[in-house]
Amino acid sequence: MVSLFLSPPMSEQSNQVRITPSVFEQILHHARQEAPNECCGLLTGKGSTISRCHPTTNILKSEVQYSIDPLELFQFFREIRSSQESHLGIYHSHPSSEAYPSRADVEQAFYPHCCYLIVSLKDPATPSLRAFRIDREEVTELELQTVS
Repeated sequence: MVSLFLSPPMSEQSNQVRITPSVFEQILHHARQEAPNECCGLLTGKGSTISRCHPTTNILKSEVQYSIDPLELFQFFREIRSSQESHLGIYHSHPSSEAYPSRADVEQAFYPHCCYLIVSLKDPATPSLRAFRIDREEVTELELQTVS
């Protein structure tokens, strides 16, 4: 699948991702709700701060892979064109492994200007959320900063 939609650059390709605490909590909640399957969703905001979480359906219903429902993806980009927000990121969960992009995650990273957030539920008592930039199979970890 190749994207026809280009996202704006993430704050001049900085190595920092800014996210509101409520979005952080929504991602964790979605991951717990969908376990043992992977959850997935899209992230938007104004400027370079992620301020809205858009949970989506993982049509694969898999413990090790995700694919966003194409209709939901189409509707998301249609809605975002009429909003004041930008597509800033994509998130998904790893219910039983570390929060690091898998080979499949890297191969299917079609939005190089977005950040990829991965939540690990490997230890459910202390979930881990990490952010990455994935561009042409190059994975760079980004600093995740919560902001009001």
